[in-house]
Amino acid sequence: MKQNIYKSAAIVTVFSTIEKMMSFFYRVVLSRIIGAEGIGIYQICLSVFAVFLTAASSGIPVTVSRLMAKNNAVNDVRGKHAAVTAGVVGTLLFTIPIAILLFFGRNALGFLFSDDRCTDIFLLLLPGLILTSVYAVMRGSFWGNKQFVPYSVIELLEDAVMVILGCVLVYGVTDPVLGARRATIAVAVSYVFSFCVSLFWYFHKGGKFVNPKRQLKPLFSASMPITAMRTSTSLLNSVVAVLLPLLLMKAYGLDNSEAISLYGIAIGMSLPILFIPSALIGSISVVVAPELSENFYRKKTAQVKFDVEKSIKAAVFIAALLVPILFVLGDEIGEFLYSNEMSGQIVQRCSFMLIPMCVTMITTTVLNSMNRERRTLIHFLIGAAAMIISIVALTRFVGVYSYMIGLAASFLITGTLNLILLKKTIKDLKYLKYSAHALIVTFSSCAFGILLDGIISHYVAAIWQIVICAVACTLFSGAFLYCLEMFTFRPFKRLISKS
Repeated sequence: MKQNIYKSAAIVTVFSTIEKMMSFFYRVVLSRIIGAEGIGIYQICLSVFAVFLTAASSGIPVTVSRLMAKNNAVNDVRGKHAAVTAGVVGTLLFTIPIAILLFFGRNALGFLFSDDRCTDIFLLLLPGLILTSVYAVMRGSFWGNKQFVPYSVIELLEDAVMVILGCVLVYGVTDPVLGARRATIAVAVSYVFSFCVSLFWYFHKGGKFVNPKRQLKPLFSASMPITAMRTSTSLLNSVVAVLLPLLLMKAYGLDNSEAISLYGIAIGMSLPILFIPSALIGSISVVVAPELSENFYRKKTAQVKFDVEKSIKAAVFIAALLVPILFVLGDEIGEFLYSNEMSGQIVQRCSFMLIPMCVTMITTTVLNSMNRERRTLIHFLIGAAAMIISIVALTRFVGVYSYMIGLAASFLITGTLNLILLKKTIKDLKYLKYSAHALIVTFSSCAFGILLDGIISHYVAAIWQIVICAVACTLFSGAFLYCLEMFTFRPFKRLISKS
């Protein structure tokens, strides 16, 4: 069983890493072609669209996966099909009326955007609201059936469609608004692709749509808190997309284009680098969540405790490896990727945010798998309030850094509350010693990296400076963790074992 988990995690991680790398470098291409202003417009449209998409479907895939795990525990095949059907019905009941309302009420959408140029671009995404919400349910069915390869392949191909088509469409574009429009068309086409392929695979593997009556109530009961939390996240991003440029204009006397450009640098350039761990944490979550839910419903307490401890330690381990790289090389990475000094400065100064971010992401998944959705929603809302307060109170003093400070505070608060709840839910949960040692390794690796960077920066080109320091910091951290017995090669041996 453990060997299967390691293999599944490895498969999802490899595909997810390739996917995120494609998306990341696509952002680099977009930033160089359509500029910070175009990225800002593109990001604002996606942020507002994400609110509706998240409200429609964000909690349903996780809940469908958990309901399927619950039905797996009692060998109820029809119950699994009913859970998927309930998810599709639920998401269509929301998305179709909303899409129609937004389309015919498009003249009243100006209040959603800080820039009027965004409205027409946003409308291009409306068909995708319906299609990708159905795909989200299919994604949950893949998780519940532990079909991680099809899920990973579809996700990768969806991203490939967006990247390839987007590069073709924006090539040679000089107008930032036209560039943002064409990049958005690529996103919409990728939604059509994943919808068609996921439905084909679901029915090809014996999936059915059956009477969903039995599963509707548990689906909505469990998914609503998750949906509320993730909708709040998307809504929060949209509020930031409107509020932050306005506050920058007011505090520093910037015009609209200048404020949007600053927003684009922080959100469209720096944040994707800082959110690199989300790909790895997401891979762990996808594999662990169904297994954890199944063990939870079967009351395998010892196995649940083991899974939770390993998940938290894995998140801390990922942060310990990545923080030194971004802290040491943030400036160089921003300059190399975007030819933008400020984006690199933000990455470097905010790199330690990765520690609470990783912990928050994994603990939220763990708690949701254990039927604690309402509590994670409350924890998130408390953290979100801290973010808004930071933006309102600090923008005039620190500019766009008010958002980064608020985001770090939000992760710290939410992660701490999640850990407290886990300690109450699972007795004798052990992760503090591991986390303390990981912090020591992180600070030591940062100091090592700064010294090394200072030496080699005089002798090698920027690209080799990044490569050498990144590899050296990773090896230093890995060796230190290995010496502290916080890292072993047993999972890799199991992964390649023929037995």
